[in-house]
Amino acid sequence: MQISIDVNSGFCFGVVNAIQAAEEYLKTHDKLLCLGDIVHNNMEVKRLNKLGLVIIDHKQFQELSDVTVLIRAHGEPPQTYKTALANNINLLDASCPVVLRLQNNIRKGHLDINKEGGQVVIYGKHGHAEVVGLAGQTAEEAIIISDENDLSKIDLSKSIDLYSQTTKSIEGFNTLVKNIEKNIPEDTTFKINDTICRQVSHRAPQMKEFSTLHDVIIFVSGKKSSNGKYLYSICKETNNRTHFISSTDELDKTWFKQADSVGICGATSTPRWLMDETKIAIDNIKTE
Repeated sequence: MQISIDVNSGFCFGVVNAIQAAEEYLKTHDKLLCLGDIVHNNMEVKRLNKLGLVIIDHKQFQELSDVTVLIRAHGEPPQTYKTALANNINLLDASCPVVLRLQNNIRKGHLDINKEGGQVVIYGKHGHAEVVGLAGQTAEEAIIISDENDLSKIDLSKSIDLYSQTTKSIEGFNTLVKNIEKNIPEDTTFKINDTICRQVSHRAPQMKEFSTLHDVIIFVSGKKSSNGKYLYSICKETNNRTHFISSTDELDKTWFKQADSVGICGATSTPRWLMDETKIAIDNIKTE
């Protein structure tokens, strides 16, 4: 049985940057506080915990002073920076450059569209860390749309400035655009900003192709990862013998019966070392 790891899987550059920043700091310090999970992968978080990374929430952050706190790749709303300034908190800012650029564009877009009584709409997951940061650029006035079922939240008679969470699917974004276009009056201004990260969005067709090459697909991801859930669904649609795991403990030897090839892949939040461990574990299963 051949076992292959997808070369396109693993951390996106934003996550790589955040983890490298944490590791560099912890080479000379015993502890580093991180505002929220540095990555939506419990196994990687556990690894970094052992190095001294301590995850805190926003309530704990409000009570801190005179410390250093890492801002993860997802980015943060303006209030986080105001709190840091007021409490003398040093921020190790590892916000993804793509997210920072989007935050800046949304902030400017919100100011402009407010002048004409319009609305900023963000296609994204409610409560997702990145979306919280994006909505914060609009003083929480942005309308968050998860899918076409949320269209009723938009006043279709007013100007619309549409943006997307960077990790959403292009297909979902395009479907939303079409649904808005067919429902708005002809004189309504509709500005479409495709702000999906191409490093992430290109993974879907790559995953689809990879899934066709193997009898069994093992998709490795944290259960909290929205990107993981989406990419797993792509693999599952392509290859019904696709299985989702978060650690090697979840592997089932029955999955590999009558399988000549196994493909291992993962989300943008899946560490390479975990996929390597999965390959070793599967190799041990087949030799029992």
